[in-house]
Amino acid sequence: QVQLVESGGDTVQAGESLRLSCAASGINFSFDVMGWYRQAPGKQREFIAGIYTNGFTKYGDVVEGRFTISRHSVKNTVSLQMNSLKAEDTAIYYCNAIFRQRTYWGQGTQVTVSS
Repeated sequence: QVQLVESGGDTVQAGESLRLSCAASGINFSFDVMGWYRQAPGKQREFIAGIYTNGFTKYGDVVEGRFTISRHSVKNTVSLQMNSLKAEDTAIYYCNAIFRQRTYWGQGTQVTVSS
């Protein structure tokens, strides 16, 4: 059974940094793409960043150059370095992975940014 487990969520002050990580288990293949989404209370889940096996990255508009995604394809782990955090970054952050058009989700990790 494929599982994605996020870690690194915390409560921080505005302007600080956090690094989220996601580890996959129960697989013997490399995901086509891994990435991060987030969902704030009362809002729809939104795309943050994605990284393909070849290293190509894509970022959502919300990032504004503050976040960096990285990946270890062999270990099927993906990280999100978040700098200059703002109060509006407060949300549950979800790890996402796709293999042959099948999508997998983690349970999410809470990030709270206080102003």
